[in-house]
Amino acid sequence: MTFNPLQERGIPLDKQLRNWRELNVTPTDPDHADPYTRCRIITMNGIEVEAIMFSHHLARHCPDVELKQQLARVRYIEAQQQKAVNWLLPGLASVLETTLAYEQVAVDLTAWVARMEPDAYLKQAYEFGVLEDFDHLYRYANLYEMIEHRKAEKIVDQLTEVMPGRPTYLHHRNPVDNVREPYDRNSAAPISKLHALTIMSAEQQTMNFYMNVGPMYMEPIARQLYQEIGLIEEEHVTHYESLVDPGESWWEMLLNHEYNECYLYHSFMETESDPKVKNIWELHLNMELEHLRLAAELFKRHDGRDPEQVLAPELPAPVTFEPNKAYLRELISTQIDYTTLGTGYVQEAHERFEKMQEAIMGGEKAPSERVIDDNRARSGHEYRLQTDGEHPVHSLAYNR
Repeated sequence: MTFNPLQERGIPLDKQLRNWRELNVTPTDPDHADPYTRCRIITMNGIEVEAIMFSHHLARHCPDVELKQQLARVRYIEAQQQKAVNWLLPGLASVLETTLAYEQVAVDLTAWVARMEPDAYLKQAYEFGVLEDFDHLYRYANLYEMIEHRKAEKIVDQLTEVMPGRPTYLHHRNPVDNVREPYDRNSAAPISKLHALTIMSAEQQTMNFYMNVGPMYMEPIARQLYQEIGLIEEEHVTHYESLVDPGESWWEMLLNHEYNECYLYHSFMETESDPKVKNIWELHLNMELEHLRLAAELFKRHDGRDPEQVLAPELPAPVTFEPNKAYLRELISTQIDYTTLGTGYVQEAHERFEKMQEAIMGGEKAPSERVIDDNRARSGHEYRLQTDGEHPVHSLAYNR
């Protein structure tokens, strides 16, 4: 059944404000919840944070007080949505457990987007990035076992494998080589614009999270690992945000943001396994339909075009959290040695990359390498979760 959010009526904006009781959502059970429910929660928190920050940036460039007031009204509701969504996460989860969940989101969401992306250049960008987040999951899983004496399958279940991807120390590139070519707003498929916004928002959330939680640990290796991977997440945000056409007007960007929120809330409403969480996705979708209507009016008034000229006539197939094991293993076996040069990709180190490596390593092993050595020394092994057989790259096979 098709769903065109431009033709659906949502909850009027003046009916969307919630009181404290309504905002007091029941968190999910950390021991019994579907791991992909947690992934959907983390994804939507990132989407809502991006919506709020984008609205703030638009307001800072908007001289019209009346428009600022309308943005503020919608933004306050978005802020309530963000609180309701993020507060679904259980308070019992440690920072590292939440970190593992963030990386599971990065792996399975980016892999799914890469599989669905119709544009070859954009697809390559997602395939490149996902092999790095896959490796981050492995590094944090070893830190988790070493510090909390628990195993990552407690978080990811058997849905996502945990083993080396592109080694994290090789992710440190000269900043100029993290900038990609943008899609063309006039010719890109509508789904490509939604994919770019979604992954940019998810990576931005992870960057922000590591920026803030890294120094909360006392263990030096934990502080150093968050510092290292936090820097790589900045690279990833640069990588993904540069895919968005900078020629889009503020009003077109606002329209795309609101449409994407409708798309994701509708997707997760369709695929959610937890009835209480599903009800929140449905409520927020009905709020976002009104936000989209208001954005469409602003787009028509200030861009002089109809929203149908830039948006899909109906929502694409739902974004789905599901295992991507075979796909990721194929990427590991064929693209693990990729790095970037300018806006493209190469399979060998180059002068700019080698100079960056030399400068940032300072003659020492990276924290992402030392955390594996440290866990081997303390636990007698490194942590892996290889549900589908040996590692596809022989040199990275697990030496028992």
